[in-house]
Amino acid sequence: MSKNHLPTGARTPRPPIVVIMGHIDHGKSTLLDYIRKSNVVAGEAGGITQHLSAYCVEHETKDGTKKRITFLDTPGHEAFQKMRLRGADIADIAILIVSAEDGVKPQTLEALASIKQAHIPYIVAINKIDKPGANLVRTQSSLIENEIYIEGMGGDISWTAISAKTGQGIDDLLDILLLTAELTELTADVSASGSGTVIEGKLDKKRGNTATLMIKDGTIHTGTFIVSGESYAPVRIMEDWSGRTLREAHASEPIGIVGWNIVPKVGDQFVNVATKKEAEALTASNKTRTVRSVEPESNLPSIPLLIKADVLGTIDAIVHELEKCKSDRVVVRVIGTGVGSISQNDVQNVSATPNAIIVGFNVEPDRAARDLADRLGVEIRSFDIIYKLSEWLAEALKERTPKQEEERVTGRAKILKQFSTQKNTHVLGGRIEDGVLNLNQRVRVIRRDLVLGTGTLKNLQQMKSNVKSISDGEFGMQLDSKVEITAGDFIEAFDIVVV
Repeated sequence: MSKNHLPTGARTPRPPIVVIMGHIDHGKSTLLDYIRKSNVVAGEAGGITQHLSAYCVEHETKDGTKKRITFLDTPGHEAFQKMRLRGADIADIAILIVSAEDGVKPQTLEALASIKQAHIPYIVAINKIDKPGANLVRTQSSLIENEIYIEGMGGDISWTAISAKTGQGIDDLLDILLLTAELTELTADVSASGSGTVIEGKLDKKRGNTATLMIKDGTIHTGTFIVSGESYAPVRIMEDWSGRTLREAHASEPIGIVGWNIVPKVGDQFVNVATKKEAEALTASNKTRTVRSVEPESNLPSIPLLIKADVLGTIDAIVHELEKCKSDRVVVRVIGTGVGSISQNDVQNVSATPNAIIVGFNVEPDRAARDLADRLGVEIRSFDIIYKLSEWLAEALKERTPKQEEERVTGRAKILKQFSTQKNTHVLGGRIEDGVLNLNQRVRVIRRDLVLGTGTLKNLQQMKSNVKSISDGEFGMQLDSKVEITAGDFIEAFDIVVV
């Protein structure tokens, strides 16, 4: 019998997988940075986390016992909602981090919703207590106001005050985490084949298709195969979160696997099998079960986009941003996605679609691709910060939206008296009911809510003086119109604007 198909044995405790969630800039990455005694923040463009990452640490408890904890770091920017949801789904416990300066913010509540959706316990960490503007009492009140009932304030949610910068309170936080893990009774069967979730996937220029996995149960050995959806890989090169080569990996460990036939989908489950034959049979079976959705066609003008990113998870965030760019006159159409640098092949494929744009996130075109794009007139846009991409998308949508004329009502007046009518010229007295009437402006004539026709204001007088606009009181006017106008009618002034 294969070592990967041993009889299921007794379940033993496993380390907790912890996700840190909260509003942007409330200190999630800084907390992990302190715990890991390294600097993850400096490597992130714009100072914000834009990938789902996993790290293992060892914490010494008050009784001197060393216990392992696995942490997931999730982005705070709202565009990465799907990535945060995945983090919560993978994790056993969540830390909801809240700034002692700002209290509960919109993304705090969004993070909490993700935690509740995943049905996992959570701990509140009130961060930045070292800051001059920190106010613990106000922050606690903010939590209660948002129905986050912490211990000592009418609830049972564990919490602690910390400074991710100085380390104050972090040992207490880790102790609470481990206690919560014990109460949750997290276990794994070390004799079972490994299984879990794909955290991230990418195309590495030097190493090929790679993926980061989180093992939730069992053990993975070298010499076996990993299957996820239509993807599979031999377990030849297996690394831990720090890049150290492993011969075997256990539950609650994040691992890197190199050599996939295709990059696996982020968020998909994976299983461990003994042979390549089993792996190929399972991927073939998964392929036949895959239902591919077809985007409904639209007759509206479109902005075709090819999206390339460094990792698959980031593509979800970009698609999230695209979904916010809505218009009844133009649509954003994704014609393809992929991981890795922008290649000549990408440019060649896009050139067949008129006005298509290649959008790269954390990737750039190589020199040959850039030269080909210049020759073929293909636009390439590269970004490394999500909100910069959002700003560009909004502007691109605005620029490419077809222009159309639109009526905008500026004012309304009641006709009080008709002084004279000669051919199609009417001399009238009126009173402003609402808004403004301007000289040479178009108006519609209304009687008992029925539009009789239109005309043009050729002269406006108030206090026996010619004026260019009227905004209140009674006034005189010359109105050119073919409509027969009488006292009691209304006129409604409007402009035609191009939008």
